[in-house]
Amino acid sequence: MTTMTDRKNAAISRGVGMTTQIYAERAENAEIWDRDGNRYIDFAAGIAVVNTGHRHPKVIEAVKAQLDRFTHTCHQVVPYENYVALAERLNALVPGDFAKKTIFATTGAEAVENAIKIARHYTGRPGIVSFAGGFHGRTFMGMALTGKVQPYKAGFGPMMPDVWHLPFPNPLHGVSKEDALKALQQLFKADLEPARVAAIILEPVQGEGGFYEVPAGFMAELRALCDHHGMLLIADEVQTGFARTGKLFAMEHHGVAADLVTMAKGLGGGLPISAVTGRAEVMDSPNPGGLGGTYAGNPLGVAAAHAVLDVIEEEGLCDRATRLGQRLKQRLAAARDQIPQIADIRGPGFMNAVEFNLPGSDSPNPDFTNRVREEALKRGLILLTCGVYGNVVRFLAPLTIPDAVFEEALDILDESLLAARG
Repeated sequence: MTTMTDRKNAAISRGVGMTTQIYAERAENAEIWDRDGNRYIDFAAGIAVVNTGHRHPKVIEAVKAQLDRFTHTCHQVVPYENYVALAERLNALVPGDFAKKTIFATTGAEAVENAIKIARHYTGRPGIVSFAGGFHGRTFMGMALTGKVQPYKAGFGPMMPDVWHLPFPNPLHGVSKEDALKALQQLFKADLEPARVAAIILEPVQGEGGFYEVPAGFMAELRALCDHHGMLLIADEVQTGFARTGKLFAMEHHGVAADLVTMAKGLGGGLPISAVTGRAEVMDSPNPGGLGGTYAGNPLGVAAAHAVLDVIEEEGLCDRATRLGQRLKQRLAAARDQIPQIADIRGPGFMNAVEFNLPGSDSPNPDFTNRVREEALKRGLILLTCGVYGNVVRFLAPLTIPDAVFEEALDILDESLLAARG
């Protein structure tokens, strides 16, 4: 008998990796049902996409209303008001006490690509500084910026030039913020003239790299360095944005503003849309036609994004993210005595992670990490792993998850940790 997995293997490139073999039939808020009627609690949210839950009624209503009007004209050919209105909203919401402008694209990688284009055009410089462990997409520029070889760069040949990586400040792994800043100064002394650098790009909380948060004070140091050398600071908020960290944008935790902010994922509530918002004079640097795309700012995605912003405000999802994250971290902390593999519990808001090492060691334990994921899946809880060593479980449930479902998921997590311990 031919299974769905057989059909998938025959039809789809193996380069499209899959975390589970669940084939979704329907989804609602924080729950997914597969083709066989099995129910799962979703602690992945499409990798931080459905922060407002699967099929939030207000998002669905907004998209249906737009479907009755039009689905595509290409904004560069026949523009539409809700594109303009969404840009106005993001210009007001993105951190920074200065005039801003916005462009829309379709994916997070496109947002990053456009931010790099804009930064290079505005500064007239080619160099870009990124960080080890960072993830910025699977396009060639995205791969070049990404500080993780497997599986994103391996076998794809030469990367884009003039991209330079620094160690990310991660005290758990022996890299202080002083070490990272010293490495930047050494880069400027040995390899890269600051006057050649267009921008520094980083995630306020690394996503694929392991959910490591930028330490307090580090972003301010980067801001000062960028100002001193005439470089731009780019905050990649593709995964951290839209209430996930307890703030609408994670940069709000750091008290400084980036020159350019990239966003996607949670902005569309399940529909594809991304954006770059930044200083007006920087965003206006490229010539007309230098930015955009056929599907950029699709009307359905724009309509969904308006609804997402409404839901975040009306339902107080920033505060709810903080409460959910605190409860999750409390449960994980309570499990520490029984699970010696737990090396760290971290993350702002509801962008949380637990890192596993060999007991009594600093050595990563990816095998135990994967067992936790597998045991959870057996019990109906979808988890994702991440980290350069694959030893981190990250938690990205919808911020709208009902309390009863959340408590059920935490009980499953406890059971899964014990089962993985064996």
